[in-house]
Amino acid sequence: METRRETSNSCGTICLKYILFIFNILFWLAGGAVLAVGVWTLVEKSDYINLLNSNFYTASAYILIAAGAVVIVTGIIGCCATLSEMKSLLIVYLVLLLCVFLLEIIAGVLAYVTYQECFPFCHQLDEELRQNLKMTMQHKYHQAGEDSVTQAVDKLHQEFQCCGSNSSSDWRDSIWIEATQYQQLVPDSCCKTPSILCGIRDHPSNVYKVEGGCVMKLEEFILSQLYILGALGIGIAVLQLFGMMFTCCLHHNLKDEPY
Repeated sequence: METRRETSNSCGTICLKYILFIFNILFWLAGGAVLAVGVWTLVEKSDYINLLNSNFYTASAYILIAAGAVVIVTGIIGCCATLSEMKSLLIVYLVLLLCVFLLEIIAGVLAYVTYQECFPFCHQLDEELRQNLKMTMQHKYHQAGEDSVTQAVDKLHQEFQCCGSNSSSDWRDSIWIEATQYQQLVPDSCCKTPSILCGIRDHPSNVYKVEGGCVMKLEEFILSQLYILGALGIGIAVLQLFGMMFTCCLHHNLKDEPY
């Protein structure tokens, strides 16, 4: 009877080890995805973030990178604890899972409360940010020492197919437009088919006339990023629940087995 019980416990422990190991791989991949989104936002979209003249989105990218790194480290600890069958390491892993899960819950609650407080204006960027983007375009585009801003604005126009902060008419008060000798109305990057001096003609058939301008496009981009991160967060939270359950079961089985 004792031999049969030990065999049964061993089989159950082996199954739990494989399940928990697979979970840790999925958890590690989820952390890698969060880390990748943070790095991608910081590297590929940093120009747009700088145009908004706000540290909020840069801080968000760093938070994503830190969160992804924590999840990856937690997954690695989980793999080590599972393979080594060390009960003390399993407890450390369980505590880390619980801490990350609680932080996700707190962050979700705070986000919901913040959304409720600012509803129905949360779907729009703050007016100060709108004005910052407009002033940046009007006062820094094609100005000495502002090459990075000029490149970012041109890239923004072409990638999001928009023109100006709120509309193409924003360029009428641009320092560069007022100083140009070619009577250009908008930058050439506003043109649907960019070419030299194509911005002299700002007809809708020639330049992008998007309602809401580039601010609206940036808002849509930020919201899409939030949806992706929300989906990843829900997926990670579900994985954590299963992970904590399997970890407890494995710890219990290891405690009952002979050393």
